[in-house]
Amino acid sequence: MIQQLTDRQINNFRNAVYRYYTTHPRPLPWRLTNDPYKIFISEMMLQQTQAERVVSKYELFVSRFPDFETLATASFADILALWQGLGYNRRAIYLHHSAMTIVREYGGKLPPDPVVLQSLPGIGHATAREISAFAFGLPVVFIETNMRRVFIQCFFHNRENVTDREILVLVDETLDREDPRSWYYALMDFGVMLKGKGSNANIRSAHYQKQSRFEGSNRQLRGNILREMTGTSGRNAGEIAQLLNAPETAVAKNLEQLCKEGFLKYEKGKFRVR
Repeated sequence: MIQQLTDRQINNFRNAVYRYYTTHPRPLPWRLTNDPYKIFISEMMLQQTQAERVVSKYELFVSRFPDFETLATASFADILALWQGLGYNRRAIYLHHSAMTIVREYGGKLPPDPVVLQSLPGIGHATAREISAFAFGLPVVFIETNMRRVFIQCFFHNRENVTDREILVLVDETLDREDPRSWYYALMDFGVMLKGKGSNANIRSAHYQKQSRFEGSNRQLRGNILREMTGTSGRNAGEIAQLLNAPETAVAKNLEQLCKEGFLKYEKGKFRVR
């Protein structure tokens, strides 16, 4: 366990991170707004997805669905159609259900409390606190992949199996409580810079897992099925299997699962987006 940082170590660390950030901030559109709804959308999209891929989808999404009320009353088919290309399609369902909950229980206004946010579908510990920090400026403590890289490289030299619990102690110690939003953005950008220089410090994390292969995976098949279903009046398993050149048994199994998860419905011999 690393010893408690001195005031000098904290100041030197903050100065180095802020020095980089003031000259190399990433021009991401959700950083230009204080609208909790738009920040909420961006954080949901950014889960397991690189920021560069999110930018164009984010701008289209908040233009088409500008607030929680519009999103809550939209058809899921329309939401999923716009979501295509981002992957991890469960997030589209979570987003729709969260919007309905926020309208129904909170009058269409996003609650700032991270504990309340974490009760919404698809929002975990870190995402809830990111939303609280970025949308409301709350000095909450969390960790994400770019931040993890920064702390491991800067404070855990030659250490293996570094736990997030150890890192979170340092996140708390170094947090700029007067401006947590800017500080966390600065940390993330510093981490992106380190990655660009070839730093792979995250492999020394106790929680590191190599991403499984996407090409040829069942996850890819699921995504392809939903892509083929979007914008249609419905298809059966055989039609989809032929379009995708995939085994009908595998397609049928996925269609059944997608119905159970709420993506699709089955009516009159056809599967369609619900």
